[in-house]
Amino acid sequence: MKFKSITVFFFSVIFLFSCGESVNDDLKTKGDIVLDDDYYDFQPFSLKNHDIPVMIMLPDNTTKIGASTKPEIYHVEDDFKWELKVGSNFHLLIDDWGDYTDMIKSRKKELKELDFYKIQYLIDEKDFILYELELKPRGSAKASNDVGTVHKSYHVYCQKIIDGVTYVFRSRDEGYEKLIIELMAKSIKSVKLIKK
Repeated sequence: MKFKSITVFFFSVIFLFSCGESVNDDLKTKGDIVLDDDYYDFQPFSLKNHDIPVMIMLPDNTTKIGASTKPEIYHVEDDFKWELKVGSNFHLLIDDWGDYTDMIKSRKKELKELDFYKIQYLIDEKDFILYELELKPRGSAKASNDVGTVHKSYHVYCQKIIDGVTYVFRSRDEGYEKLIIELMAKSIKSVKLIKK
């Protein structure tokens, strides 16, 4: 009788833990990229004074990415580009594309032409892509299997239409490591229009 009770208890505990894991799996997408709605380590930042009427959540100094507590924005008046920096490791670029609404399609076409990279889309949505670029090493057929270094970078690219204007929020061209891109993607996903 004791053996049956212990067995039932053991399988009950395993069942409960396996249910808990499925909840966590719902937060993940391909490639273990986590984009949840938890902005505990983020701070709100308004771009309204910089000609974009939105609020964005940016990583604060508790995210351990070398972020400073004060975001910096660089923009020349009447220009179509903004640079948003939070410390030395978080550099988000914003481009004003006016009334163009097919920027994701254009970006995918550009990426397809990069024949020296292998591209893997980790998140592929209508207005948002997060992808991994891996350099395809090329060399002599006589070279050993140890030759070449794996070079991967992660990138995010998103278009948002704000007051009839298409803005592209993106990572720098050389990309970042996965942790930085996850934080950047969460920031971009948080963009909300500031009502007048």
